[in-house]
Amino acid sequence: MRRAAPAGGFTIIELLVVVAIIAFATAGVAFALRDTAAAQLDREARRLSALFESARAQSRASGIPVVWHPVGTGFRFEGVPPGALPEHWLHDGTVVRAATRVVLGPEPIIPPQEVVLGSAALPDRSLRIATDGLRPFAIAESP
Repeated sequence: MRRAAPAGGFTIIELLVVVAIIAFATAGVAFALRDTAAAQLDREARRLSALFESARAQSRASGIPVVWHPVGTGFRFEGVPPGALPEHWLHDGTVVRAATRVVLGPEPIIPPQEVVLGSAALPDRSLRIATDGLRPFAIAESP
């Protein structure tokens, strides 16, 4: 007597395992790509710190003081040619919590200054971008 050949294909358990693996992988990718409000605030702080250093360098090179101040939903650098530096936030929810003017040069040593950034999505978190006047601007959690 001959044995019947086993049926080809996959069992329902094997298919369910594959579907579960695909679901977990998709969820992992979705969480990895999510841009949280905290990450947006960190990015804004790093960007503003770099813009401050750029404006400071331009001020020292030209001998003209550059002043930064927040305006409406953005900010402005005075003392640089129009369009030389951006004047808007990357994310609409970014706010300046401690509205101050920052004077960037042209002297190599500037007064100690700071700006406190926050996010409308995270009202209890803010980042402080500050310099002692000699070192570059640094970012720290604001108490």
